[in-house]
Amino acid sequence: MKNKLIVSLALMLTVSFGFAQTREELQAQKSEKQAIADAEQKEANAIQAKIDALPGWRIGAFGVIGGSLSNFNNWYAQGAPNNSSGNIGINFNAFANKLEDSYFWRNSLTANFAWVKLDNKDNPNDSNKFQPTTDVFDISSLYGQKLTEKWAASALAEYRTTVLSNFNDPGYLDVGVGFTWTPLDNLIVVIHPLNYNFVFSDNSAVFESSLGAKILADYTRQIGSIAFKSNLSAFLSYKKSYLSNWQWSNAFSYTLWKNIGVGFDFALRSNKQEALNYALGQYTGPIANEPTFGNVDNKLQTYYTLGLSYKFM
Repeated sequence: MKNKLIVSLALMLTVSFGFAQTREELQAQKSEKQAIADAEQKEANAIQAKIDALPGWRIGAFGVIGGSLSNFNNWYAQGAPNNSSGNIGINFNAFANKLEDSYFWRNSLTANFAWVKLDNKDNPNDSNKFQPTTDVFDISSLYGQKLTEKWAASALAEYRTTVLSNFNDPGYLDVGVGFTWTPLDNLIVVIHPLNYNFVFSDNSAVFESSLGAKILADYTRQIGSIAFKSNLSAFLSYKKSYLSNWQWSNAFSYTLWKNIGVGFDFALRSNKQEALNYALGQYTGPIANEPTFGNVDNKLQTYYTLGLSYKFM
């Protein structure tokens, strides 16, 4: 019995030692392969950097689609027990940049549209259609003639409006000249002290065009499976401070499988002309107490979209 116990222990130790030896060998093989892969990836990144440095066109696009649908029947815990609701959001970002040794031409497009539906089935007068909510359409074109490696004399045209509800009411067209600073390959900063902000609207008493300064900063980059874009556009009016406005939009996309992934998009905006126009539309009191630029509450405007993303190119 004692001999059998000794043999069993010896066998267990032999198996354990063999397993440990196999594990160490596999770990060593993995480390060797990982070192080779890291070296290959480093070489691939160096080649990609050379490709990115070549003059010519650079084109890219990615988007986000988010949404939810729900339906309730006899759900008495809520005030309207029979209803259906839905939310749909779409964001699209694209750029086409021509980069040469002596000049550049950068073009970008950002669009964000969202719809919402809340249908009370017990109310025959209730709308069962999707109504537009977020409605953003921005397009810009920047041309620059290089003065140095980092600085260029530039001209910019940027147009912003809504599409789903009131196209070009309001609409903003910035046209100006100045300088563009490129501190990084993927970052541009536009400083145009001579810029005219054309405002198009049926309500000319609220929306007013003016001369001012334009500041725009854009950072667009692709790192592996991650694509992101951050854009800040601001107009500072020389005529009246309340004619100034700014918008900061951000989009992120992470590719999970082939061109499909998850994405997140959000934006902040401040525009006192839009705030006053909305306040006048909601006001029902005496004319003498109508909202004005002086007393209107210019709250920060925000939106976001979270959902599936698709990389177009």
